[in-house]
Order: sequence, then structure tokens, then C-alpha cells
Amino acid sequence: MHELLTNMVHKRLQVYPLHSSVTLEEQNNVFLSPVPGYRKVILSTNIAESSVTVPDVKYVIDFCLTRTLVCDEDTNYQSLRLSWASKTSCDQRKGRAGRVSKGYCYRLIHKDFWDSSIPDHVIPEMLRCPSGSTILKAKLLDMGEPRALLAAALSPPSLSDMERTILLLKEVGALAVSGQRGDENPYDGELTFLGRVLAQLPVNQQLGKLIVLGHVFGCLDECLIIAASLSLKNFFVMPFRQHLDGYRNKVDFCGNSKSDCAALVEAFRAWQTCRQRGELRHPKDELDWGRLNYIQIKRIREVAELYEELKTRISQFNMYVDSRRPVMDQEYTYKQRFILQVVLAGAFYPNYFTFGHPDEEMAVRELAGKDPKTTIVLKHVPPYGFLYYKQLQSLFRQCGQVRSIVFDGAKAFVEFSRNPTERLKTLPAVYMAIKMSQLKVSLELSVHSAEEIEGKVQGGAVSKLRNTRVNVDFQKQTVDPVQVSCNTLDRSQMITDLFLTIDVTEVVEVGHFWGYRIDEKSSEILKKLTAEISRLKLVPLPVHPHPDLVCLAPFADFDKESYFRAQILYVSGNSAEVFFVDYGNRAHVALDVLMEIPCQFLELPFQALEFKICKMRPSARCLVCGEHWSGRASRRFSSLVSGRALLVKVFSVVHGVLHVDAYLSSALQDAVNVRDVLVKEGYAELAEEPYESKQSHEVLKGLFSKSAEYVTDMSVPSALRDDKKYLIRILLESFSSNKLGNPNCKAILHGPFNPYELRCHSLTRISKFRRVRIEKESINSVIVSDSPEDVHQRMLVAASLSVDATGSTMLLRETSLMPHIPGLPALLSMLFAPVMELRVDRDGKCYTGVLCGLGWNPTTGAPLLPEHDMELAFDVQFSVEDAIEINILRAAINKLVCDGPNGSMCLGPERITQLQDNARQKLLGLFCPLKPREKIVPKWHEKPYEWNQVDLKLVMEQADRESSRGKNTFLYQLHKLIVLSS
Repeated sequence: MHELLTNMVHKRLQVYPLHSSVTLEEQNNVFLSPVPGYRKVILSTNIAESSVTVPDVKYVIDFCLTRTLVCDEDTNYQSLRLSWASKTSCDQRKGRAGRVSKGYCYRLIHKDFWDSSIPDHVIPEMLRCPSGSTILKAKLLDMGEPRALLAAALSPPSLSDMERTILLLKEVGALAVSGQRGDENPYDGELTFLGRVLAQLPVNQQLGKLIVLGHVFGCLDECLIIAASLSLKNFFVMPFRQHLDGYRNKVDFCGNSKSDCAALVEAFRAWQTCRQRGELRHPKDELDWGRLNYIQIKRIREVAELYEELKTRISQFNMYVDSRRPVMDQEYTYKQRFILQVVLAGAFYPNYFTFGHPDEEMAVRELAGKDPKTTIVLKHVPPYGFLYYKQLQSLFRQCGQVRSIVFDGAKAFVEFSRNPTERLKTLPAVYMAIKMSQLKVSLELSVHSAEEIEGKVQGGAVSKLRNTRVNVDFQKQTVDPVQVSCNTLDRSQMITDLFLTIDVTEVVEVGHFWGYRIDEKSSEILKKLTAEISRLKLVPLPVHPHPDLVCLAPFADFDKESYFRAQILYVSGNSAEVFFVDYGNRAHVALDVLMEIPCQFLELPFQALEFKICKMRPSARCLVCGEHWSGRASRRFSSLVSGRALLVKVFSVVHGVLHVDAYLSSALQDAVNVRDVLVKEGYAELAEEPYESKQSHEVLKGLFSKSAEYVTDMSVPSALRDDKKYLIRILLESFSSNKLGNPNCKAILHGPFNPYELRCHSLTRISKFRRVRIEKESINSVIVSDSPEDVHQRMLVAASLSVDATGSTMLLRETSLMPHIPGLPALLSMLFAPVMELRVDRDGKCYTGVLCGLGWNPTTGAPLLPEHDMELAFDVQFSVEDAIEINILRAAINKLVCDGPNGSMCLGPERITQLQDNARQKLLGLFCPLKPREKIVPKWHEKPYEWNQVDLKLVMEQADRESSRGKNTFLYQLHKLIVLSS
């Protein structure tokens, strides 16, 4: 729509959109006087009906429509539905015109329709939306059943709506779940401590629960910030035409947490810190800071006010933000981040989502051997697309540095530069490029028609290039036909044996390192190269140093400084960080000592090799206590391999990286496998290799079992290649010298795409087959799989859900992507579900899955809230001990959120801190076992979503001693366990 509006300027119209999502600055534009000779047009939603008055409006054109907040009958999720506005609303709109002169209102409906079909008044919100907070306030009055009290309202809600709201309050924990009792009242329930807190907070029930769980697990401050932020309009701004920059800024705030809620916390704290330092004393400074960080200052101030109010309100329940500095260990920040993610999952239960698995084989074919972590695909590329490579490069300049583009018929593969010392993760540039596609950013090229090109160049001989794969390398500044060769050989030309002896020079992360071969032949090549460089007359760089530039840089070894081939990683001030491409290590050097490298030295392959230990992934403990690997794991791995010779056995070569087994000895018979050491010590666990790695492994086995002649027949005949290279050069010269004239056609490219992009689906019964969409402002609106070979389910949690008017599509807001810990979806569901029923195999020897929900009614046999039930099949082995640990943790939570003489209100600060530390330790112990849970093949229960499928003789009650003394008003009842046969 915005594109259409901006194109209306030539029609002498100044068009301004006015809705709740536009920024405050954009809203203020509607008050500007139009340029003389232009007419001001405001396209507004209901926001202008009563909230905004623009003085110079003369005409109102009313469609008599409105979007009304209603509750979906099936899911109870809220949605905005298009409906006819009431007559009172239309009269309110009519009043927008004629504030300073005579005004007119045109209603675009027939007069008879107005009289007969337009309602006089809007339906009261009590009848349209959930009445949870109203029922909680009625419970606080302790005047009997809420339905009796609310029946006295002018427009009382229906009994069915009240019954459903009671069930939802039991699900959230505001009313107690007393277990499967036939006499349980569907219209009432015992008020819990959580319910009392929720009734006093000006936020919705789930955000109130977030605050209480934050208190339990010692992250109250973060949860207060999140609750205040989500209760008001989002203070992150993504202006029109700057949406990509706004998205990048939000991603920067969230760090590696992949959580919108974490981004809110970090942005709020950054603003708070700047104010405390006195950097934002003047309003202009604060507004400038807001523009720079894509944050609306007025809205973040409103969040700060609500944050302070919430702190005051919860203090009456003996909940305080701990002002003492935590005992800082190196892993505290990461543990705190993980605990916050678990708390978010607990508060927003059952808004749980998981992902489908990409088809690796199909994805590899679609990418034609390119690295998915650095490459995106474009389609509908015009013939001779390589002529327009500069246009294409400029389209993606805002995403990242383009390293190369391969043109293959109507496809183009755009590859971004990767720092050699970065982790093997999908580049941010790939995410930004996919985001462009999601935002429908137009990728338009100015091109010549194929017929015109073939008619003007070389008498049509260039038509041979129509289906030729052409590679544009921006590093080497070359445009060449792609040599068709076995992909595995790209990096393995220097590998003549599957066993290599190497010197490790740079550790990137656990299992990922650089080094160089130290066999006699390789050492001779390096000595000869160093000697030739030392004889050169060095010349300063002819261009300003920039990332990816290959040059000569000095390195001091044993007090002797020599020059070596190096690639610039980044430039900062008067120095640069360089990567020595023949050895694999880094150094900081001054810019003025960098020298030009002669062309002949660029032709020799780089001697440094990149290694990744195969069949290994971080353990759950490492994922929780670090970015990807914990600090302890990194130090242990470095102590094992740094600065020493290793024997490596090559398993495969994938996109230039050697996947290997590494041994701590030069002799294989008494060697120690590095992976075995890390697994034994709990830092790593065994994992599958990707499809490409397995494919490469088979090719390598074939290569080393046959003669070297097998390799030579893989390339295109040199005469044919030279002919195509000549035609490409002629065509490029004709294009650059404008012999083809000005481009007279437009080509719209489709994409960008990445075949490893993930789509999510709901875990709840009612929404399992609904289409799911993540709002475009969310950090997780683009998710690309880094490890498609890992079959363990990943999990996404959404703070709020809504459905479209048809109920077929769900929109997720404020999402958090959980760490990739095996079995995590099942663990979180069991931990935070009101009731669960474990599934066992036919022999009764092991658990195969779980049904989570609100339970069932023994009298009728029907589930209490079937639409929110979740059936999960385990992909790791859970034992009776795991189920007991879950109950112990639930009991630990109850101790901090309970009523009575020993309840939360009576606890002192030291006792609260002690209980919080205990809950945190139990939580970390549950999710980070010393020994990884065994991987199993998921087995779905033969009667999914059916309760009461277990023999009562095998059910073991876990009664809480405290609850047996009085009313059961705990937040979580203890789960019933099932005894397994030995």
C-alpha cells in the first residue's frame, strides 16, 4: 500500500496513512498543511474516530466498516474481524469534518441499508472478549460463584462463556485444579495465590503469571520489563522504507537469544543506562538516541512508568526486585538467559510451536552445491543475467558483502562473504536477504532483451552463453564460465591421503579450528613461497584496505618478521585484523605496513585448512552455559589441541571445510580421539552428520580407492571453456561501452529464497493443522535451520496469538526460539501443564510420550479443555527419575507461590533467596543432565488425545503434604506417575 501511496505525488495528492502501527512522527504528518496546489488525503482506521482530531478536514468518506476485537469461538484467541460499524460510531466519524469550516460526510452504503441493517450500538465488550480479570475480581469479593454476581450486570455474559473463562483461569493457574474429581464445579474454583496477584495487576493473566514465575526463578526485573512492554504499544519502530534497518537493530539487541522479549529487555536497559550516565539529559539527545536505535522515546517512557507501578503493586505480595549484585560467574549471564526463556515458556503455556524438517536432499539439489549458510537463491533471472551483476550486487548491499554470484539459467546464487574465523552458522546477511523477500522489497533490474543482445554482438554467436553457468567473483574481480567439477574436490585438491598430520594455529570454537599440513611436501611448498615473497620488492597497497582484500602482511615469529599472504577481516581506524591464508592464524597490523600482492601469488591455492570435528554437537549443559559451547568446553578443547600437532582422518569435505576425526597422537594405534574425550567429560554428545557430509564421504571413499585418473575427466574441455570465456569478455565489453544502448526492459526477480528456511506449526490440538504466520516485526519471522540433520524437535513460544477472520491462519507475536536441546518441547510441556498423562509402550517398560492439558472429567469421560490438549511423542528416553524431578521442581515453585501461615507473604528475604536458588538449581539440573538422554525413534500413541488410557493399578499418586492439610490452592498439582515394569 505504501508503494501505491508514494506514487500518487504526481497526481497532486499528499496521502497519509493513519493507523496504530505507524510511528508517532508519521502520525504527526497528518496535521501538516498541504503544499499549495495539493490536496491532503488521510486514509485512516478507527483510530481517527475518537482519538485524533485533524482541524482542516472538510470531507469524510465513510465505508461504515470497522474492525472489532472478538474472541474466536473455537480457540478463544482474539482476532480483529471486519464488520459493520454502529450508527453511533458512524456519527462520531461524521464529526471529524467541518471543524473550521463547513464539512460534508459521504457514507458509501444505500440509505435503506443504513436504516435496516446498520446496528444502533456496538455489542458490549463483556460479550465479545474474555472476562478473566472480571471473574478474578469477583472471586476476591468472596460473594459466592462469579456467575451469580455477574448475572446482575446490564449485559451479563453467557453461561458457556463463563464456563470457558473458568477453565482458562484454571489452565493459567489463577484458579486451582483439584484433580479429576466428578464433583468439580465448572463455574467456580478455589482462588490461588497467583489468582490474587493477577486480580491486582493491570496486565493480562499470562503477563501476570510471567511476573510471578520471574519472582520464583530470580529473574523478576526482566519479567517486569517484558510485562510492561507487552502491555503497551511496542516501543520498537520499523518505519516505512527502513523496515530492514529496524529489524537488524532489533536482532542486534536480542543478541543470540532469538527472543523478541529478550530484545525488549536489552533495549530498555540500554535506555536506562544511558539516562543514568547523564547522556540523555536534553530531550533532543534522547530523541536522537531513539532514532539511532529505532526506538520511540514516548512509548519507552510509558513502559518505564508501568514498570515502576508494577514494582509497587507486587511489593504488597512480598515480591521485590533483588538490588544486590549476583555472585558473578562466567556462566551466570547465559544461565540467566536460559532461565528467562524457560519462564517465558511457563507463562505463555500452551502457546507452543514446533517446526517441520527440511528435505536435505532436495535442498542440496536446489542450491546446486552452494553453501546454504552463506547463499540465497533468486529466480526469474533474465537471459545473460551476468551482464547485470553490478545491479544485483547493489540490491543486496544493505544485507552484507557479496562475495560471488553464480548465474545458472533463470537462477542466480548470491553468496555472501564469511569471515574465516566465524562460527559455521547461517550468516546474518542470509537472514536479511530472506527478510527482503518477506517485506516484498522489489528486486528490479534494467535489462536488454535476449534477442537484442544476440542481434548486436558477434553475429549471434553469444547465444551459446544462454545456458552457460557463469561465476562472478567479486574478490578476484573475474567473470568466468563455471568449471563443472565434483564439488568435493574444491578444497581437497591438496589432500592426497585421508590421514593428515597438521599443526593447529587458530581455534574458532569447540570442534572448529584452522591449521596447516606439516608433512614434507607441504612444508617445502610453504618454505618456497616464503622465500619468494622475501625476495620481492614490496609495494604499498594501491587501494584503501577493505574486508576480503588479499594482500601481504607482516608476522613476527622468533623475533624475525616476515611477510605472508593474508586476507583482511576488518578495518578499524589505522589498523586491521588479518587472516594468514597459508597458516590459519590472525593478527592485528597497522594499515601502512600492508603491501600489494603480485598476481602470480594469488593463483597458488591457500595452504591453510579449515577443520570441523565430525559427528559431534554441544551437550545441553554447553548450550545453556554459553553462546553455543560453554566457556569451560572452549577452554578444555583449546587445552587439548592448541599449538600442537594432530593426526586427523578426513571424513568428508563440505563447502571447503574438512570434517574430520582428530587424534592426540601422530601414531593411530595409541591415539586418543578428541571427540571421545569431550563426550566422556560431558561437553559434547554424538550427532548425525549432514546429508552433504555423508554424500562427500562416499565420494572420497571412491576417490581414494581408485587411481588419480578418475579425477581428471571431471572438468569441461579447456578449448570449449576458453571459447565461452572469450564470448563473455566480448559481451561484457559491449555492455560496458554502451554498444547495446540503454536497457529498455524491466526484469522482476523472485526471491530471495533459502531451502532450509523453517515453517512452524502448533502443538495444541485445535490449531495443529492451522496455517501459522509469525508477524513480520518479530526477530523469528525468518528462521533458517543450521543443523537440518538434527531430527530433534525445536520449539518456539509466542507471547500472544490471534487468528484471521476465517480462523484458518494464526498470527504469532513476540516470539522466543528455545535452545536446541533434545527433548525440550516435551520437558517444558510436562513441567508447566496443569495435568499430564504419560504414555507407555505395550510392554509397559518405557515411556513413549505424554498427553498434556487440563485433564478429564471422570463422570462424563470428556476432556475438560480439549482444544488446548497437546499430544507429544518422545524423541529422547525419559525415565521415572525424570518425572520425579519434574514433580520436585513443581513443588519448589509452589513453595514460593502459596497462601497460608507458611505462604509467600510470611517469608523473609533470606528464605526467599534460598528457595529461589533451590528452584534455579532444580531447573538447571532437569534440563542439563550430566549424561545426555538417549535418542529414540518417536512412537505415537494409538489413541491420541484420549485421557484415562492407563491401568489405575500402575498409577502412583504424588501427594503434596502441604496440600493435604487444607484447600488445594497451589499453582501446580503434582503429576501422577506411572510405574514401569522392569
